[in-house]
Amino acid sequence: MKRPACSRRGHRDQRSVTPGGDVPSSYPLGPWINPRTQDTYVQNQAGPHQGQAVLQTGAPLADATAAMILVHGRGASAEDILSLTQEVGSPGWTYIAPQAASAAWYPHRFTEPEQRNEPWLSSALAVIGDLVEHVSASVHLERLILLGFSQGACLTLEFSARNARRFGGIVGLSGGLIGPDTSTRAYAGTLQGTPVFLGCSDVDPHIPAERVTHAAQVLERLGGSVTQRLYPGMGHTVNQDELDFLRGMMAAVTGAPA
Repeated sequence: MKRPACSRRGHRDQRSVTPGGDVPSSYPLGPWINPRTQDTYVQNQAGPHQGQAVLQTGAPLADATAAMILVHGRGASAEDILSLTQEVGSPGWTYIAPQAASAAWYPHRFTEPEQRNEPWLSSALAVIGDLVEHVSASVHLERLILLGFSQGACLTLEFSARNARRFGGIVGLSGGLIGPDTSTRAYAGTLQGTPVFLGCSDVDPHIPAERVTHAAQVLERLGGSVTQRLYPGMGHTVNQDELDFLRGMMAAVTGAPA
C-alpha cells in the first residue's frame, strides 16, 4: 500500500477510515451522545476551540482495550490525522481526534512567548485535557497514547509536560515544547517511565532540531523513557520508521506482538 505523505501543514489525505472501513463518528465538544456507541462526552463551552467537532473511529470507547488521541497540525483537520489509522490501526483500539477552530491550535509560531498565543493555547490544552479525562473513564491512562504532528505535536508535548503522569505513550512527530528558548520550564509531576518518541527532520523548516532535542531532555528529566530520532534531509512529513516505532509502542501497550 502506498503511504500518503504529510505535507508542510500536516495534511495526509482526504480519506479517514478505520482498517475495517468504518466512517468516523463526529460530535461537538459539548453535551453529546454518540448514537452508535452511546459514548457520552461533555466539555466546558469556553474558549475558541470549545464547541469544535471531534472525530472518533475504531472500537467503541466503552469496548476499547486501548486508546489514542491524535492532534492535527496547522491547516489540517481531525480527518487528516486520523488517516494514520489506515497504517497503524489495530483491533480493540479507539482513535479520537479533535478539530481546531480555523484549522490552527494557536496563531503564531510555537517559539513565540506563550502569551502571544493566548487564549488559543490554553483553550487547546483544555481540549486535550478534557479528552484525556473522558477517555480515562473507560480506558486506563497506561493504555492511552497521545500523538501529534507539527503544531499538534507541539501541543501534545506541552500538554504532557504540564500534566506529567504515566501514559501508555507520547508521540511527537515534528514538534517541540511551546515557548521561546528562554522560557522557564518549571514543570511538575512525573511521567513515571512513559515511553516517549520524538521524530523530526534535522533540517525541518518549521521545527529547529535543537528544539526537538530540548523537548527530549525536558521529558527525560520528567521521568519519560525518551527515544529521539532526527532524520537527515527529511521534509516536514512522517516517515516509515516513525510509523514502525508507533506500531511497536502500540503493541507494548496492549501486550500484542508487533
